[in-house]
Amino acid sequence: MTTATLVAHRASEEYDENERLRRRATARRRWGLGFSYLALILVTILMVFPLLVILLVSFTPNAVTQTWPPKFIPSAFTLENYQSLFQRLPVGREMLNTIVFAGCVTIFSVFFDALAAYGLSRVDFKGRGILLGVLIATMMIPAMALLIPIYKLLANMGLVNSYLGIIIPRLADVGGIFLLRQFFISIPKDLDNAARIDGAGEFRIFLQIILPNSVPAILTVGMFNFMGNWNDLLWPLIMTSKPETRTITAGLAMLTGHGSSVTPYGVVMAGALISALPLIIVFFFVQKRFVEGIAMTGMK
Repeated sequence: MTTATLVAHRASEEYDENERLRRRATARRRWGLGFSYLALILVTILMVFPLLVILLVSFTPNAVTQTWPPKFIPSAFTLENYQSLFQRLPVGREMLNTIVFAGCVTIFSVFFDALAAYGLSRVDFKGRGILLGVLIATMMIPAMALLIPIYKLLANMGLVNSYLGIIIPRLADVGGIFLLRQFFISIPKDLDNAARIDGAGEFRIFLQIILPNSVPAILTVGMFNFMGNWNDLLWPLIMTSKPETRTITAGLAMLTGHGSSVTPYGVVMAGALISALPLIIVFFFVQKRFVEGIAMTGMK
């Protein structure tokens, strides 16, 4: 065998080996993508399934919801549950109360959290680390342990059954402060220094430099606040006993307390669906920024 033939033979063997490795890598990549898509499909089904059950049960006659085994696809659909819901509860008023409660808490909490985060991340002062440590330590206190003291304080101030009573204790959140602080740290301080050279004060730097560059993080904190307060049951249930100030979640809890031993699951699911629709709509419009804020927060 000549040298040229030997070289050609070796080159052919190397080509065959590289081609075999390439096909194996392609197969592994395809299998990996297949498993990834399968996992995503399963997770999506798990996430959508409860909403689908709520939707179906809300249109199912209440007598059918009491049968066993349960029927996920009823043979008949009805609007009686929605009619009964609006007869039993002032849904419009309670939805308005929930919007006022969750909306005001979100707006003021995001603003105050951002102010505190700005001071803890951009302003150098003595004891800043100690103050941050104390704030984080307060997150270890169970919220249940604070309910009675806060309620007694607000009751002595005459704020029970009022918007101020349910809004004031939620005007700041340590979790939001910490999350925004981590995001503010990633913003170059050269922007602050350049603004100070131009004569800008701290509040102007906060409004015109920090906030515009922190929209994803602010939307993320706002979304967490809005969802958490919209779905909150215990605090509005404690602080409100009148329909004029009761939120939709507290109102739905009242449906099981009318002296009947049978829970009207269809009515409850109808109320839950109506309650969830605003959250779904809000998330649909801010989902891109929401995911971006989650991904970018704490990168540094």
